[in-house]
Amino acid sequence: MDKLQPKYYQGADGLDLFSRFENGMLPTKEVVGFYKGNVIKYLTRYQDKNGVEDLQKAMMYLTQLITFESYNAKKKEFEHGRG
Repeated sequence: MDKLQPKYYQGADGLDLFSRFENGMLPTKEVVGFYKGNVIKYLTRYQDKNGVEDLQKAMMYLTQLITFESYNAKKKEFEHGRG
């Protein structure tokens, strides 16, 4: 883990919050909302608060959202016999 994903977000089992959220802790709509909200938050405040660090955090959440949505799209294709 690095500065953007510190170890204190990781449980004893090695799973971080992203993994927990995406694997059932939150419904899919809430996971998407959480990621979108954080992208917006960090983009909105970066000039007045943490500068580039907040842009990096926004990118991290956007990347996580893209990965999550891509996985779900592939999963839907497979479930509908298109994979």
